[in-house]
Amino acid sequence: MSAVPAELARLGWDDERAAEAAARVEPNDVVGRVGRVDRGWITVFTGRKPLRARAAGLGRHRDPMRRPAVGDWVIVRGDALVEVLPRRSALVRGVTEGGTDAAAAQVVAANVDRVFIVHAIDVPLRARRLERELVVVHDAGAEPVVVLTKAELVDDVDARVGAARAVVGSVAVHAVSARTTAGMDALRASVEPGRTVAIIGPSGAGKSTLINGFVGEELLPTGEVRENDRRGRHTTVARDLVLLDSGGIVVDTPGLRSVGLWDSDDGFEEAFADVEALARDCRFADCLHRSEPGCAVRAAVARGDLDEDRVDAYVHLDAELDRLADREVERDREERRRANQRPRPS
Repeated sequence: MSAVPAELARLGWDDERAAEAAARVEPNDVVGRVGRVDRGWITVFTGRKPLRARAAGLGRHRDPMRRPAVGDWVIVRGDALVEVLPRRSALVRGVTEGGTDAAAAQVVAANVDRVFIVHAIDVPLRARRLERELVVVHDAGAEPVVVLTKAELVDDVDARVGAARAVVGSVAVHAVSARTTAGMDALRASVEPGRTVAIIGPSGAGKSTLINGFVGEELLPTGEVRENDRRGRHTTVARDLVLLDSGGIVVDTPGLRSVGLWDSDDGFEEAFADVEALARDCRFADCLHRSEPGCAVRAAVARGDLDEDRVDAYVHLDAELDRLADREVERDREERRRANQRPRPS
């Protein structure tokens, strides 16, 4: 494992990963990267012929963060997955479990370097959703890039790009058209060899069309949007790892109807860095930024230096993260209580 095989380097393997795996890999094991996860089975890219492996107990692990995800590096022994190697990053969102209000983590993609947050430019910008997506990407430790697709459908491209920049600050914003190729060269150049880019966004935003533009052929199915609400059908139903001829790696994901947060304090602070900086000057350390005296955030809104909707979103998401943290504390407490009630072996 000391030398990095070229076929694995093509998938993003490097000396550091090889050193981490050296003590774990047995002579007949296969190391590869998860390209797809199906019920109980995973497709593993090895740089040669992809193989199918049983996820066994790991696929149903009680902790969702321990289950294999697209982008993971894994060890396969025989026809079974035996270990998921440590992740450098994980794009995680919160989801509800079993139709209840209980939240759980879902790993959308692992070991990603950059995330394209895709929105269609021909519909009103969903700023509050975009803020949530930024929180999730920042918390993953990945670099966010906002991609506004279908630029051929509007005349006021610059104005719509400006509206997105007002929400995302210094994050790069690209307006592209996969159909006319406008803006595609610059975006394609940001998918560097050996680097992994995940693509997220709502259905109908043009994620699969974007990837087809990268590949140069109709690799992934696409669907038309409904005229009444400009929403698309879910043409991508699973997460897939796509290897580009340029050497870059792309993860396509299904359209996310909602973007739930999960243990995202660091990402939240980074996504709302402008509000956080002002909040440090509030008179009270526990200021809620609603109507408290000496609130520097509300003062900035009154001066016109900060958008009130953005502050309201900040307050709302901050409260949501507090509720999630409280639920986790309660869940841990309940698990300890149940453990203490189990009969001990005599």
